[in-house]
Amino acid sequence: MTKELFTLEGITRIYKRGNEEIKGVDGLTLKIDKGEYISILGPSGAGKTTFLNMLGCIDSPTSGKLIFYPDNGEMIELTRMKENKLDEFRRENIGFVFADFFLLHSLTATENVELPLIFSSGKKVEDGYSKKVLEMVGLGHRLTHKPLQLSGGEMQRVAVARSMVNQPKVLLADEPTANLDTGNSEVIFNLFEELNSMGMTVVVATHAEELAKRARRIIFLQDGKIVEDKGGK
Repeated sequence: MTKELFTLEGITRIYKRGNEEIKGVDGLTLKIDKGEYISILGPSGAGKTTFLNMLGCIDSPTSGKLIFYPDNGEMIELTRMKENKLDEFRRENIGFVFADFFLLHSLTATENVELPLIFSSGKKVEDGYSKKVLEMVGLGHRLTHKPLQLSGGEMQRVAVARSMVNQPKVLLADEPTANLDTGNSEVIFNLFEELNSMGMTVVVATHAEELAKRARRIIFLQDGKIVEDKGGK
């Protein structure tokens, strides 16, 4: 079984604004191994969100190759996949956490966590797993609470639990602590460390440099390019 999870080869994403072309990411080439914990750092406009969108197949590169290695070792070139297959790939392999919690206010914490299961293509998840992941993020006592009955930190923990319910291979988090205070930010990064210790690959884009340093690998982006790639703690 290969240790690689993703290989990016010359990934570029160009956006058009009128007659102007803007490179969201510019020729990214790197490898991400299974079980890594990576922080993506850089100023606003550096390409952090675009990088995560490429990795999570939310957006497609203008050029370059994105290759994924499942556990059976047979590589999948995601940049050649049709959209319906990419949808299936995202559901089966990627968990997303964003700055905004994107919870449905009419649903309980448990029901919000279970939403991805509705769209799952038959992936088997053990009974009661939604409760299990909520307990894992410290919300076993909030199973029937709705978002407006939760604090901001608790809502983000529900969002983390939701990202885990399909048992993805990789968790992608885009500025997950942007709307949280220092204490709750620590809680979220502690969760990422715990998930990584359990074998999950975690990639976090953040402005919080001190929190980012807790990752095992730090990638600095500027103007859509990698300017530094080094070990963290």
